[in-house]
Amino acid sequence: MEIIPAIDLKEGRCVRLFQGDFAQETVFSDDPLATALSWQEQGGHRLHLVDLDGAIQGKPAHLEVISAIVKRLRIPVQVGGGIRDLATAEAWLEAGVDRVVIGTAAVRDPDMVQEVCRRHGSHRVVVSVDAKDGLVALQGWTEASTVTVLELARQMAQIGVERLLYTDISRDGALTGPDLETNTQLARETGLAVLASGGVASIDHIKKLIPTGVEGVIVGRALYTGAVSLPDAVAAVA
Repeated sequence: MEIIPAIDLKEGRCVRLFQGDFAQETVFSDDPLATALSWQEQGGHRLHLVDLDGAIQGKPAHLEVISAIVKRLRIPVQVGGGIRDLATAEAWLEAGVDRVVIGTAAVRDPDMVQEVCRRHGSHRVVVSVDAKDGLVALQGWTEASTVTVLELARQMAQIGVERLLYTDISRDGALTGPDLETNTQLARETGLAVLASGGVASIDHIKKLIPTGVEGVIVGRALYTGAVSLPDAVAAVA
């Protein structure tokens, strides 16, 4: 299982939000590149980068910062936030990003997601399913939809998507533990590779994800606060 450190970018800084609330942010670093290099040096398997401003604006807001990180890192980087059209997805892939993470567009424009998979390979695409009370949230978690997590996951599998990132918004940044039940269901019932996100606060939480069958886990706030040591997390799943 991969351990994937996360960097959330807002106004050029590394921040963490509480349950996706932009009014509840904690700034952890003013130097995203130094933070990314640190996670690489500590053994992170890949880096998960989120352009929070881009998610709200619907277009990339940290192109220069993320491009600089991608150029400096040896480990693969996946990027999400504001990827709503084919041109944006392709621009990131051409910039050296290993995977594009697509959320809102998976609900509103599944044909676009299918086209990215067709042109560049499904292995270059991650569909991000961010949910509250079982329903998918859109626009950087600011809008609710009527689509359930499993409905979207199965639809994405049908159009050729291989990989899903599932986040329980109520657990994000709350350090209350991951949603083991839904992660298990997604991994076993959809045929998709699943990345778990939200709630990880200890090595024990990470170990509990192993039997769920998820491919990887994204860890954010717990790394920044020191509740989880990245080298220890990597060793725990080796």
